[in-house]
Amino acid sequence: MPRVELDLQTQVSADRVRAALLDFTDNRPAVWPGIDPSLYEVYEVHETSADIREGSRMPGTKIWAKEHYDWSAPDTVTWTVRESNFCAPGSYVSATITARDDGGSHVHVTWERTPTSLVGRFATFVIVVTRGKPVAASLRNGLSSLEKAAH
Repeated sequence: MPRVELDLQTQVSADRVRAALLDFTDNRPAVWPGIDPSLYEVYEVHETSADIREGSRMPGTKIWAKEHYDWSAPDTVTWTVRESNFCAPGSYVSATITARDDGGSHVHVTWERTPTSLVGRFATFVIVVTRGKPVAASLRNGLSSLEKAAH
C-alpha cells in the first residue's frame, strides 16, 4: 500500500482542528473545500465514529469514497475506506493532532491508499512522487479557512 507521511503547522488550536475534522454537518464542504457538496453524504454518526461518503471532482471525472471515521484515540482521527471508485477498502488516512505551546497545533498525517482505477493510480503516483503535496495542499486549505474564521 503506497504510504506518505507529512507534517503541518497551524495557528488553530488542536481542539478546533479535531472538531473541524469531525464536523459532519452540512458545513463540512465549506470548511474542507476539497469536498464536493454533491458527493458528500452522512450515513451515521456515533460517539467515536461516523460513516460518510466524501468526494472530489477532477477534470472529466469525480472520485469518492465511503469512509469510516474513528476518533476513539484521543489525539488521532482515522478515516478508512469501506467502498470507493478509486482506492481499495482498508486504505486510510490518519491525522494526529498535538497542541503547541503557542496555542496552535501540529498535525501529523499518514496517508495510505491502494489505488483500484486508472484515476486512482494516477492520483497515487502524483501524491507519492510529490511526497504528499496534493494532500498537504488540501488540508492547508481547510486549516486556512479555520485560521481566517478565528480572526
